[in-house]
Amino acid sequence: MKSYRKILYFNLPTRRAIVNITGDVAEAVRESGIKEGLVLVNAMNITASVFINDDESGLHSDYERWLEGIAPEKPYDQYAHNGFEDNADAHLKRTIMGRETVVAITDGKLDFGTWEQIFYYEFDGMRQKRVMVKIIGE
Repeated sequence: MKSYRKILYFNLPTRRAIVNITGDVAEAVRESGIKEGLVLVNAMNITASVFINDDESGLHSDYERWLEGIAPEKPYDQYAHNGFEDNADAHLKRTIMGRETVVAITDGKLDFGTWEQIFYYEFDGMRQKRVMVKIIGE
């Protein structure tokens, strides 16, 4: 069995944003040379998420509205965590959206269902973050 690791870096100009990283992950699979296996895509920061869903702008704005309803950014003083930073809501949103995803690799390609894409969701941007792509297989 072989393994391959690649780090993707992000420094988004806004506090929150969704980025389609499917092409970046597919490129890492090509670079790995692995034809059959699994790829783990992991947000390496506790205020960001990686998830799989449809690449549709209405759905993305629905996520934003839904998450703001569950864990609103403001007022900052509603959270015990806030003090040095004002990102308690980002930690909570990450917990809801998850840390990572795993996708099968078949014939050297990501093996998706209909409409599935991989996304990086930033909840506390404007600084450098990273995503690990770890591929194992043959």
